[in-house]
Amino acid sequence: MSVPLHVWSAAAAKQSAPGGVQFRTMDTIWTKAATHSLVESRLADTRLIVVSNREPYIHQFRDRKIKCLSPASGMATALDPVLTSAGGTWVAHGSGDADRVVVDARDHIRVPPENPKYTLRRVWLDPELEKNYYYGLSNEGLWPLCHIAFQEPVFRRSNWEAYRTVNEQFAEVVLEEAGDEPAFVFIQDYHFGLLPRLLKNRNPQLTVAQFWHIPWPNRETFRAFPWQEELLDGLLGNDLLGFHLRYHCANFLETVDRGLEAIVDSEHADVSRGGHVTMVRPFPISIDFEGHQEEAASERVEEEVDQWKEILGGKPEFLGIGIDRLDYTKGIPNRLRGIDLFLDEYPEFVKRFLFVQIAVPSRSAIKDYAELEAQVDAQVAAINAKWRDGAWEPILLRKFHHDRPSMIALHQMADFCLVTALHDGMNLVAKEFVASRTDEGGVLILSSFAGAAREFTDALPVNPFAADSIADAIFAALTMPAEEKERRMRRMRETVAENNVYRWAGKVISTLVKLDLADRAVYADRSEPSVLSRAC
Repeated sequence: MSVPLHVWSAAAAKQSAPGGVQFRTMDTIWTKAATHSLVESRLADTRLIVVSNREPYIHQFRDRKIKCLSPASGMATALDPVLTSAGGTWVAHGSGDADRVVVDARDHIRVPPENPKYTLRRVWLDPELEKNYYYGLSNEGLWPLCHIAFQEPVFRRSNWEAYRTVNEQFAEVVLEEAGDEPAFVFIQDYHFGLLPRLLKNRNPQLTVAQFWHIPWPNRETFRAFPWQEELLDGLLGNDLLGFHLRYHCANFLETVDRGLEAIVDSEHADVSRGGHVTMVRPFPISIDFEGHQEEAASERVEEEVDQWKEILGGKPEFLGIGIDRLDYTKGIPNRLRGIDLFLDEYPEFVKRFLFVQIAVPSRSAIKDYAELEAQVDAQVAAINAKWRDGAWEPILLRKFHHDRPSMIALHQMADFCLVTALHDGMNLVAKEFVASRTDEGGVLILSSFAGAAREFTDALPVNPFAADSIADAIFAALTMPAEEKERRMRRMRETVAENNVYRWAGKVISTLVKLDLADRAVYADRSEPSVLSRAC
């Protein structure tokens, strides 16, 4: 236990990071090596088990061969480097059509495929159960409830029962993986709100933490959830519960205070229920900045830049990009209205401007998502028909997944990246764009309703509900002096370099090991100021 809670590299603090980032003075610079050392020191005799619905690697049949793919997932992007660094086991739903073929008798496979570092344990779900648990309760119920994006949530008893069953199924697998050894179980997201309590009831010695990757709504909004007491009790099985923002922590504490029999200490952000204390803390998630910018300097990305130029017929004079899943929380229709208005109000950019929208289909089995896709298709067609001049159209819509080198190439070519989320816990696209810009060029236009806006004060803020706000921000980005672009981008790159994914993981682990594992019920460092009154 000799490694301090804050692991740093003093030399790194005095030097430029790759890509020219000059670090500000800071207490901690987290790296993959530092996180690995922390895990080895603090959890040397403890198994690390990560639990999520989506798996970090998926095996599929392609052209009569099995291919291993990395699904588009901000959560997987954030956690894969941590597991690669620290080792352990990742428990997830096996959804690929070739997933069963490649696992061993215990449903295990070592990943990443090119250089295995940890174990992936796949869980098999009945299709009807998956439909009700994932598409039903999780994404027709909790997702719109927590994202205040004016989409009405749908609640069905059958979906809740399926959600409960899947949480029980995952609990059995996690308990099997943990065995009789000490284990740190790190649960991801809103799919497993009941899992912490299920695990603690069966094995109180497990150390359980959970990160809720989406916002937590205010207490009045959450009152609409029909099974709120059971869900809140499940979440309070955690020793540590994390959200992106202090605001979400405060919302959760107030929800518990008004909706459950528990002792809520808002000053210290703790909840006591049944003799067990749950710490509630903010941990803004991020990306592997150093790894991302190393890839940005690779020959593969250079090749992808050439491919994009071929697709676009050369580099447009002014290029804007948007990269999203096709999800109503991302504000894609709002963005398209803003682009249309931009061309109306600033006609000097007609035929000189191109916007590339990457819109990866998502949850298409849900009616709202299918309708959104049709709406986006119709909007793009109408805007292009309105402005078409010879071969020129203002919007290029590509509705399929592109790999990371292709996206980094697009980041590097763009004059601006437009993020118009109506409500977002963080938004890693914004951070990936910044990490890609080793040239310190480009402008990030960022919704004020994305969690990343708290960190990126040098982005151009935009109100996605106001088309004129979007139009004006695009104009400001395209006419901004080069020196100002560089100044803004340099400071945002410093922010991502400092607040990287290893800092996120290290902060979670550091906070967790402060617990007196022999007597959690009396944990509370009352000498510290309120967690909700200071930055994490």
